[in-house]
Amino acid sequence: MKANRPSAPTLRDIAQAVGVHTTTVSRALNPRTQGQVGAETVRRVQKAAKELGYQPNPIALSLRTSRSRTVGLVIPDITNPLFPPIVRGIESALEAEGYSGWIVNTDNDPQRERKLIDSLRSRQVEGLIVATARMDHPLLAELHASGVQVVLINRRVEGVDLPCVTADDSSGVSAAVAHLAGLGHTRIAHLAGPQGTSTGVARARAFRHAVRDRGLPDDPGLVVECARWSEEAGARAARTLLGARSGVTAIVAGNDLIALGCYDVFGERGLSCPEDVSVVGFNDMPFLDKLRPPLTTVRVPHHDIGVEAARMLLDGIENPGRPARSLLMPVSLVVRGSTARR
Repeated sequence: MKANRPSAPTLRDIAQAVGVHTTTVSRALNPRTQGQVGAETVRRVQKAAKELGYQPNPIALSLRTSRSRTVGLVIPDITNPLFPPIVRGIESALEAEGYSGWIVNTDNDPQRERKLIDSLRSRQVEGLIVATARMDHPLLAELHASGVQVVLINRRVEGVDLPCVTADDSSGVSAAVAHLAGLGHTRIAHLAGPQGTSTGVARARAFRHAVRDRGLPDDPGLVVECARWSEEAGARAARTLLGARSGVTAIVAGNDLIALGCYDVFGERGLSCPEDVSVVGFNDMPFLDKLRPPLTTVRVPHHDIGVEAARMLLDGIENPGRPARSLLMPVSLVVRGSTARR
């Protein structure tokens, strides 16, 4: 005969061990309500919970409160190095408020995205943080119309008034162009991100404004669109640009991965960076200082973007009638070895 498995410790077990009411235990173990309990009681409750091996039951909590204390994180490409620090920022802000996140990767596929968001909603997530790669996004309009709490990160979409947290793309591109112009470059090109994304459009528009403001050539041939935000797409665009005999001496890339594609083409063609062509990236993803030459880039505070997006979503969950707002995060230029005087 099998022995009976011991039951898991409960809030009542902790309450009896400490000598307090179960409501006090519940408050002491919840980061959002710990302030309602004395610090010494919180310490004793947490110590007893650890000694007893207590694990909270999120399903039971959800049934009691009709709240899951979870949110969905919808990422288009988890292999893109810019997303992990954003996700880490989101998680740190959620954890501080007793929430956790479900992460899904959509591969930029609208059908996959819809299926995954449906799955998240079936798990009773209280809101969504979405990093979409598309400007036209009917699904977000549907979610907004049905009252789902949604916050966008890194990009915006057209036609839907949703709260969002994004980097100041315009000032970042302007700083990159000003840096290159200050080094004496007059034929500066832009390898733009996909123009079906708000980030690609915003950075391309900012580039055109920046070169005009500096009195430099606003030549449409100096702007080449990349099909994706990837190293391979950056390399294809760089081949197109450099094969056109445009006299380009400097490139502002739509992001760091596109800039890496430029490095690949320089190697193919025997060009030296920065002696022949200077390059500036965008995002400051990890390990750029290990490249040869280290990449000059625009630093984006990705962790802070994640933190602010989580806070904005939690605020929306607690105050669902509050109007949507946008937050623009400051960026900074990090000068390394990929840019030099002409």
